[in-house]
Amino acid sequence: MLGLDAIASLSPAGDSRAGEVLRLRREISRMQRRRSEHALLPLDPAFAALLPEEGLQTGTSYTVSPSPSLVLALLSAASQKGLWCAVVGMPTLGVEAAAAFGIDLARLILVPTPGERWLAATSALAEVVPLIVVAPGGRARDADVARLSARLRDRGCTLLVTESPGAERWPQSEGTLRLHDPHWHGLGAGWGLLSDCTVTVTAQTRHSPRPSSVRVRLPGGHGAVETVGAELTALPSLSPETVVAGGSAPPELLRWAEAG
Repeated sequence: MLGLDAIASLSPAGDSRAGEVLRLRREISRMQRRRSEHALLPLDPAFAALLPEEGLQTGTSYTVSPSPSLVLALLSAASQKGLWCAVVGMPTLGVEAAAAFGIDLARLILVPTPGERWLAATSALAEVVPLIVVAPGGRARDADVARLSARLRDRGCTLLVTESPGAERWPQSEGTLRLHDPHWHGLGAGWGLLSDCTVTVTAQTRHSPRPSSVRVRLPGGHGAVETVGAELTALPSLSPETVVAGGSAPPELLRWAEAG
C-alpha cells in the first residue's frame, strides 16, 4: 500500500533518483488495476457548471493554474469517491490543507521533489492512479509526451498539468482550468485575520471553446471550496411622480418583481 508513508522514499536526490523510480514501479506493480470503466471523474458541485460533461474526461490531460487550493479542489470529489490520487512536483502542498478539502490521505500519493525524473514518475503512476497532478520540472520531448498520452488513454487516467508563466501549453491538452481575480476577506484597516478568498475559475475545452466561469470561495471558511451565492441587486427607487393614487407600477418594476 503506497500512501503518505512513502513520501520520504519518493523524494529522490542525486544519483539515487533512477533507483527510486524503479522502486516506485515495483510498488505500483503490486497495486496494478484494470483500466477505468468510468468515462468521467467527478468534480465538486461548485465546479459542475464549468465543463459540459460536469466532470473530467478520463484518458486525457488538462492544463490548470498552479494554485494549491485549485489543485486540491479538483482532487477532492474523486478522492471522496474512493479513488487514488497523486501529486508530483509540488513540495509546498500541505497534507492538512488536503484533509480540509476532504481528500482521503490514505489514498493520496505525494512525490514532492522528483527532479528530472518527474515525467518518469508520472508515467509510472499513470499505470494505477486514475487522477494525477504534475508540476513539470522541465520541458518534455514531444515523443515522451506522446507516449504518456497513449498511456493515459490506455489506462483511463486523467492528468492535470500545472502551467508556469512563460511556459508552453501542455501538448494534447483537452482543456484549461484557470484561477484568477482573487479577493481575500477578513482583514480590516491594519487588523484582522484572513478568513477566505473569493476567486473566479474559468474553463475552456476543445469541444466547448466558449469559456465558462464560476465564482467560488477557494478556500472557503472551512478550508474547502464553497459556492458564492448570487448577490442581490437593489430595486430601483421610485420617484414621487411615478407613484400616483390608483396608478399601477411601471413595467420596469414589474420585471424586477417577476425576477424575484
